Amino acid sequence: MKVIQANTMEAKHEAKHDIKPGQSIELLKELHILTRDGKLNQDSRRKLKQVNHLYQFIEPLLKEIQQQHADIQLVDHGAGKSYLGFILYDLFFKTRNDGSRIYGIETRDELVTKSRELAARLNFPGMTFLNLSVAESIESTQLPAKVDIVTALHACNTATDDAIHFALKKQAQFMVLVPCCQAEVASVLKKNKAQSLVRNSLTEIWRHPLHTREFGSQVTNVLRCLQLEAHGYQVNVTELVGWEHSMKNELIIASYKNLPRQRPAERLHEVLDTLGLTEMRDRFFTSL
Repeated sequence: MKVIQANTMEAKHEAKHDIKPGQSIELLKELHILTRDGKLNQDSRRKLKQVNHLYQFIEPLLKEIQQQHADIQLVDHGAGKSYLGFILYDLFFKTRNDGSRIYGIETRDELVTKSRELAARLNFPGMTFLNLSVAESIESTQLPAKVDIVTALHACNTATDDAIHFALKKQAQFMVLVPCCQAEVASVLKKNKAQSLVRNSLTEIWRHPLHTREFGSQVTNVLRCLQLEAHGYQVNVTELVGWEHSMKNELIIASYKNLPRQRPAERLHEVLDTLGLTEMRDRFFTSL
């Protein structure tokens, strides 16, 4: 009996330790991060740590925007169940009495409906959920002409590139990206492999299919970073979480600084030409 009580007390202590001060217990239960009796299981603890870890990177960006103007416009692409959007709103936006708003972009209508219902139930009026693809959102009139920060957490394959395109068009000051399942570059590498082997010994790096996939994923993010720099952004790349949680843990944070564009644009084009990816210039477009 004492062992059971001790385990229960320990579980509650651990749950309390993982939850930030002022964080809505009701929200965490609605997101199934906490059980109905306020406990955390191993999977939910992992999710909570991931989102809270990401919040540590985003909070300083929000505060920097806050110093410049009152209302903050944030767009979360590939929102899914909107874990990130709800956590951000709960920890930063809900006490603001201005025009600040979080937009969640998601293609699955049932998730959009559930997110709208949850926002209404929690009285989070500054959240909007739209049933759009990331590509569709670029031209949608349902979103503001200018936004401050764009997030894309595990937006699969080219959805991350669409999120970058969206952010560039909306003149976003910050982008926070966790890319996922990059397959497009790998498919082009595979298609042009035979021709590349003849003229470039570097092709040995991705000659085998497994290496093609891994190298393609790595190159995709390198090209994204060069593209962002070619549009005047300062780029930092780090890990979101440890390898024990997720293999998709590369975090790209881009801050617009109006930096020189020519050199990174030249580097981007050189990489595309060297690797036989010239046909992808439209995907990784620059301002030059």
